[in-house]
Amino acid sequence: MLPQLSWRFVPVWRRNFLVWKKLALPSMLGNLADPMFYMLGLGFGIGALLPSIGGVPYIQFLAAGTVCYSTMNSATFEALYSAFSRMHVQKTWLAIINAPLTVDDVVLGEWLWAASKSLLSGLAILLVMAALGLVHSPLVLWIVPLVALSGLTFAGMGLVVTAVSPSYDFFMYYFTLVVSPMMLLSGVFYPVEQLPLWLQSVSSLLPLTHAIHLARPLVNGQVPTDIVLNISVLAAYALSSFVAAVWLTRRRLLT
Repeated sequence: MLPQLSWRFVPVWRRNFLVWKKLALPSMLGNLADPMFYMLGLGFGIGALLPSIGGVPYIQFLAAGTVCYSTMNSATFEALYSAFSRMHVQKTWLAIINAPLTVDDVVLGEWLWAASKSLLSGLAILLVMAALGLVHSPLVLWIVPLVALSGLTFAGMGLVVTAVSPSYDFFMYYFTLVVSPMMLLSGVFYPVEQLPLWLQSVSSLLPLTHAIHLARPLVNGQVPTDIVLNISVLAAYALSSFVAAVWLTRRRLLT
């Protein structure tokens, strides 16, 4: 059965926001530090040894990938570790569904909350890019809705894993088999065209690849190509993973 959606997800989102607000600064620093050091260390370090890529300095090439990587990272950690704590360890979800809310409301609230946190991380990286002089066109503002859609995509995928995980240790399989390959094969650090053809085919199936295909031209002040295709792939991942997460969470908590 398809998810039964209602506005009752709002208290779930708000509850998570109020808890996060108490630790907002360390949370933001944690989400920002890793991708920022990647961008600064690799961008200035390796970038000084490399020629321009596609007519732009390497640090600008890397910046677009870092925005998308940061979005994936933030949404994934929230949908895995934080959501799993609320579902399995703290039993918060079980307490919530004793109120006039359903499992569908809870999963929807968690999905949108994880995407909201990833949006903050993406915006923080954009501010760093602006401070470094890497923003040259108002087209870069279109990255904001792209980050929101990407956040929904990776949050949904994370919630699917959370719904079937017996413990925190299970998440290592997801990071090893899904997150790390996406980071390395989707064009964050180098053009996908450098890969062998069979790996390019694998890369074309990954949602992070499609997010970067949209983000990189926008950072460079250009209109992306294949906009409909890339958005459709991200939306398909987002919606299908959310539906799967709802179904799996129902089965876990209600049976």
